[in-house]
Amino acid sequence: MTLSADPADRGHRDEQQPRATAPESATLHHALAGTGGLDTLLRDLTDRAVLAVEGAEACSITVRRDGRLLTVAGTSGLPSGLDQCQYENGDGPCVRAADSDAEQHAPDLSQEDRWPTYAAYAHSRGVRTVLAVPLAVDGETDAALNLYATTEGAFRGSRTVARAFAANASDAINAALSIERERASAGDVRTALLSRSVIDQAIGILMAQERCTAQTALDTLRRVSQDANIKLRDLCGDLVARTTDGASDRASNEASDGASHGRGGASRRRASQRR
Repeated sequence: MTLSADPADRGHRDEQQPRATAPESATLHHALAGTGGLDTLLRDLTDRAVLAVEGAEACSITVRRDGRLLTVAGTSGLPSGLDQCQYENGDGPCVRAADSDAEQHAPDLSQEDRWPTYAAYAHSRGVRTVLAVPLAVDGETDAALNLYATTEGAFRGSRTVARAFAANASDAINAALSIERERASAGDVRTALLSRSVIDQAIGILMAQERCTAQTALDTLRRVSQDANIKLRDLCGDLVARTTDGASDRASNEASDGASHGRGGASRRRASQRR
C-alpha cells in the first residue's frame, strides 16, 4: 500500500479530524496509559502522531528487541516494507535515529545521499520526506518514532511538535510498560503460589506413603528432581496427578464391584423366591 499524494485527500482528513496541538499532546501519557494493553497503545500512538504533526501522512514505531530492530506498530497508510528495507540494509533514518539517539530528517528523498538504497526504495513507494525521532523507552536499548510524507519538506514547520509528541509518547509507553510489568509480577506470584500448593500436596503424599517427616519427604523430592533433571514443581505435579488418578480408579472399581455384588445378591434373592 502506498501513501496518498493527493493534497485534497489530506485537506479532507484534516477537516474531519483536527490536528492535536502541542498542549493536547502533552497529556498523552495520562490518556493512553490505561488503554487495552501495550499493543493497543502503540497503534493508537501512531494514529495520534499523524494527527498531531503537520505534514505527517503515516507513522511507525521502531524498537530493538533481542538484538534486532523491528516495527512494533504502524498506521494503515504505511507502505509495506518501508521499515524492513532499512533493517535489512542496516541503515536508514529510522535505524540511525534508534541507534544514535539522534533525530534524523530527510526533507527530500530524491536528493538524499546518506542512505541511497533506502532513499530509492522509499521514493519508489511514493514517500518523499521522512522524520525519525528517538524515543526514550525504559528497558529498550533503541526506539524511534518514524513519520512519513509524500510531499517534499513536509516537516519543515512541525519538527518541534514532533519532538514534543515523541517525548510524551515515551512517557505513555513507559507508563504502559510499568503496568505490564506489574501484571507480569502478579502472574509470577500466582504461579509461585500454585507451585507451592502442588509441592505441599506431594510432600503430604510421600509422608503418608513412606511414613516420614515433611522435611524427609521434601529432601527426597529434591533429590529425585536433581537426579532426573526435572523441575521440582513438575515432578510434584506428576506425583499428585498419578496419585489422584489412582485414587479415582480405585473408587471407580470399588463402586463397580459394589454394583456387581448388589446385582448378584438381588439375583440370588429372586431365585430363592421362585423356588
